[in-house]
Amino acid sequence: MAILDDRTLDFVSTSVAQTERLGIRLGELLEPRDVVCLSGELGAGKTTLARGIGRGWGTPLRVTSPTFVLVNEYPRSSDGAILYHVDCYRLERAADIATTGLEDILDAEAAAIIEWPEHIVDLLPADRLWITLTYDSPTRRRLRLSAIGPRAANLLVDFRKNAFGV
Repeated sequence: MAILDDRTLDFVSTSVAQTERLGIRLGELLEPRDVVCLSGELGAGKTTLARGIGRGWGTPLRVTSPTFVLVNEYPRSSDGAILYHVDCYRLERAADIATTGLEDILDAEAAAIIEWPEHIVDLLPADRLWITLTYDSPTRRRLRLSAIGPRAANLLVDFRKNAFGV
């Protein structure tokens, strides 16, 4: 693990299970209105990380890729709070984005995971946690977490403590 500065954290996951466990640690910390952006090439581990985030959030549902439906909704068991999982891979035009209801999702009292956020960067809230995943090998993924905004910075500090004890 490398702490590059107070807003950036790099680490390497050496298995699918580890990537999912790190997602669980992050999901445990999410609050309504938090936005987590997952960026990376196909096969980099975005959905695996999202699956862990959903488990940590407390949804009883299995988190799956919303590639074809664009948005999945996951209620938390304890209080019914919603975690949205949005896939922007297929979004190319403003009209495409409008069909997702993204503005309503980001205005809701809900947390959101957004895959392929680079396709909608102008629509993202100013405060967000950006995670870039890079494929190294079938078992290794590099993850860089970058906090943009004060809530994301606090979330990153809490994640570092929750996941790594530092």
